[in-house]
Amino acid sequence: MPCILGIDSGLTVTKAVIFDADGTVLSTARRRVPQLIPAPQHIERDMDGMWAATADAIREAVFACGRPASDIVAIAATAHGDGIYLLDKDTRPLGNAIVSLDTRADAIADAWNSAEIGEQSLALTGQKPHASAPSAILRWIRDNEPERYARIAHFIAAKDWLRFCLCGTIGTDRTEASTSFTDVRTQDYTDGALRLFGLDGLVGRQPPIAGSTDVVGGVTAATARLTGLVEGTPVMAGLHDVTASALGMGGYGEGVVAVIAGTYSINETVSRAPKVDARWFCRNGILPGEWNSMSISPASTANYDWFIDQFCASDAKAAEAAGQSIHAILGEEFEAARARPSSVFFHPYLFGSPFGGASSAGFYGLNAWHDRGDLVRAVLEGIAFNHRVHVDALRDGFAPRSARLTGGVSRNPAMAGLFADILGMPVTATRTEEAAAWGAALCAGAGAGLFASPTDDPRDLASIETTYQPDPDRQKAYDEKYRVFLDLAEAMKPLWPTLRRLGGAAQ
Repeated sequence: MPCILGIDSGLTVTKAVIFDADGTVLSTARRRVPQLIPAPQHIERDMDGMWAATADAIREAVFACGRPASDIVAIAATAHGDGIYLLDKDTRPLGNAIVSLDTRADAIADAWNSAEIGEQSLALTGQKPHASAPSAILRWIRDNEPERYARIAHFIAAKDWLRFCLCGTIGTDRTEASTSFTDVRTQDYTDGALRLFGLDGLVGRQPPIAGSTDVVGGVTAATARLTGLVEGTPVMAGLHDVTASALGMGGYGEGVVAVIAGTYSINETVSRAPKVDARWFCRNGILPGEWNSMSISPASTANYDWFIDQFCASDAKAAEAAGQSIHAILGEEFEAARARPSSVFFHPYLFGSPFGGASSAGFYGLNAWHDRGDLVRAVLEGIAFNHRVHVDALRDGFAPRSARLTGGVSRNPAMAGLFADILGMPVTATRTEEAAAWGAALCAGAGAGLFASPTDDPRDLASIETTYQPDPDRQKAYDEKYRVFLDLAEAMKPLWPTLRRLGGAAQ
């Protein structure tokens, strides 16, 4: 029976997942990819190291899947979106990649959005610039590293670098191309976007666009030796990880908002016509004539991970030694805290927010009688409140009737129920294994003729999902708390730049 390799390279982990044609996971291998932080706001990645880690994961997955490598009939990659990966004229990495958590360009994006460029970008490309947009990062390089800028021969995305390493061809797909430089109406590149951002020197250097299901090459001999794959195995163009996650969880379509609670707060819905608004990115969908509108900020469960690292490290080690989970311990503390009133709020803005580049995280309403359970409750509620900021925006524009939730938190019934109460709508939590990698695999399988289209998911989705309805009393209580959450953000807006200055960060 044929199988498919889906590659998913996130911000900290790169994964190779081999699926049977019915969606069953045959093997999964993971490798950590270190983040490099050479200066405040600078978050980078060694490109060769990323490929070495990915190739190692592929080799392990191929060895572990129990099938000959010749059974793998198609490969596609997805990876963190936005950011920038640069190649010189010899197709070698031009310095470290700049990943999507990087905020060095936030002053540029803020300046553009305070001037006419922001509105012009919205009208032309379907989105306002932001700190991790390729447009803002490339402008920062132009202004601060002119020698590097002059040597740019190709600017691509993370998954496009993996594609190049797999099959030796340079290009991108429709979903990734629309991160900064396409016309929102034609869904194709416009040189006017590069000129709008002062990037005239890059006109003509945009990577060629293919469909996500298009074959863009075959595994090279060198890659075959490195990974155990068969030389010539077809490689498809793949897609942006935000879109891949929605597709893989069964949430890519009209009338539903796909909610991915991971490093980023990702909330997205599909339409058959472009609808532009400053509160979301109107980007290309998988197929021509589809638009995927995404309301996003880097403010989701990475805050929970930070909380564990900073406040629960010793307990986490003790729990692991005892064969337990720190998540289960914190889950009990969360439930106990939810049974009593609490004034504690948390803004989950350690890495950014929907409210501009200067924002920062913070606890509010703390008193001496609050314990760790109150803090973890505030962190988890703050994460869900921030998702609601984005979901409410999409409800204004598209009126989705329900939500589908994935990410690590979706496996916890208490968290899925919390999202239903805070969003005030039915939330379906899926037990999909490796949603983004499966989304890439669906595109690969469609390109190989295994599926009629990327949305022709062969799985019985009903068997791997649970729907949670909002509790009316809790929904009412959370509506009140949500208003306070927003009021606190409004009150902090004039103070955040001062806090950043006091911390020594660039304005």
